[in-house]
Amino acid sequence: MARPRNNPGDLAELPTELRTDRPKGDQIREILEKLTRSLAVGTVLPSERVLAERFGVARMTVRQEVDRVVAEGLAARRPGGGTFVAEPRPTRILASSFSQDMIDRGITPGAKVLEHRVGAAGEELARELEEPVGTPVLHLVRLRTADGEPMAVERTALSLRRWPGLDEVDFAEKSLYGVLSSRWGVALGMVSASIVAAPPDPIDAQLLEIDSTTPCLIITSAPRTANDQVIEFGRSVYRSDRYDITVAYRAT
Repeated sequence: MARPRNNPGDLAELPTELRTDRPKGDQIREILEKLTRSLAVGTVLPSERVLAERFGVARMTVRQEVDRVVAEGLAARRPGGGTFVAEPRPTRILASSFSQDMIDRGITPGAKVLEHRVGAAGEELARELEEPVGTPVLHLVRLRTADGEPMAVERTALSLRRWPGLDEVDFAEKSLYGVLSSRWGVALGMVSASIVAAPPDPIDAQLLEIDSTTPCLIITSAPRTANDQVIEFGRSVYRSDRYDITVAYRAT
């Protein structure tokens, strides 16, 4: 991730006053969006105080629009480092694997295994996996990274009756879907998913290195193979400030 540069964006590029026939907040947001797209990644933006004085508005008005630009992924904050132009956000295509999405974009995917255990499927999980109650299940929790930057916490459960030996794989080194493809010929088919925006819990916020008020994308999904078998049942938390989600589907 780019480090903030000390030279703030040139104020000469900014208008000296706002129009009176449009909401001031809308104008400030448009100015900030244009500024972030014209400056190099890592360039520090003018401070909220400087912008408020230049446009004659309350600092809170500026802060709200800076928050929106940060939420859009055009800018980022670092404690003690101000607000700066962010790197372009990677895009996750929901109907493909995290690793492959990153590789296709020239980004190095990574994973830190936080939990790797085998348990028996309870009634609810068995229903989601379409397996009998008591089926051995691999519970896998990983912190996913892109070029070393924390991007998501992925929690998933997979049937070991359907995928025997999967619990012996080191998923810090290997892609889950890469293993499923090479060992069992799995081809991803239909993806049924629920996506909601919500703040992370304190543990996930710490893992993702974000504030607990930062909205995240919470994705609950049960992807299927091309021949309609459930592959996994998972709940993942993605940083919305550094990630976009694209849903790919086939119309019928």
